Amino acid sequence: MNPRGVARLDGDDALPMPSLAARLAVRARPAGRLAGWQAWRRLLFVHWPLPAEVLRPLVPAGLSLDLYDGTAWVSLVPFVVHMARPPGAPPRLGLRFLETNVRTYVHRQGREPGVYFFSLDAASWLAVVGARVCFGLPYWYAQGRERVAAAAIDLDINIDYSLRRRARGGPGVAARYRVGEPLAPAVPGSLDFFLIERYLLHVQRGPSLWTVQVHHAPYPLQRVRLEALEDCLMVADGLPESHGTPVVHYSPGVDVAVYPPRISWRR
Repeated sequence: MNPRGVARLDGDDALPMPSLAARLAVRARPAGRLAGWQAWRRLLFVHWPLPAEVLRPLVPAGLSLDLYDGTAWVSLVPFVVHMARPPGAPPRLGLRFLETNVRTYVHRQGREPGVYFFSLDAASWLAVVGARVCFGLPYWYAQGRERVAAAAIDLDINIDYSLRRRARGGPGVAARYRVGEPLAPAVPGSLDFFLIERYLLHVQRGPSLWTVQVHHAPYPLQRVRLEALEDCLMVADGLPESHGTPVVHYSPGVDVAVYPPRISWRR
């Protein structure tokens, strides 16, 4: 499969997809000062294909949909954040909280492949307020739990994760899955690589577009079996209800450096 097809949409969406070289280049460590550190742990990636015309009205006009073989994707990503802190703060003072993201894949004029978030739910008031103020991201305060238990089979673990937005009748997500043996890293150019290896996020803030880069090692992967999933977040974000068998990935985690946003002004 080739992710470098051309979107059959008008305007900027008719541009070629980013090259493989562009997708690899964003993994390089940026120059300059840091905005913070985080450790992302026990990431479950659940992906569904969607027609590009369904997603296009939900994404800012300054961003083009990033497609794989002509198909757009949305992803649900439940995980745990550890040691979230500003530069210079010791890890032991960092925040720990559950977080779940709903996202799709975008680029800017054939460059800077990244993600666009429809929502981010986090079980930390400080994280929600900080991300909204500093980055303009659509964070929501939520509460949840995670249970991790060894399975009967050696090397397997069972994970039971749930998170619900703190509002009356607020949407949430619940996932139960089993993690198995390590796998090879995602191969550049593959669908796995397209869906997982993302290092830029783009967010619209009034008349400006902000781009935030993170740096970390490529995701280590493990085999995963999704045993149960209940999701109301995507529908709450205006996306269609998920159907069909998703593509699923799991990573035990990476240590992440976060860099300050780059700001571009719309003409």
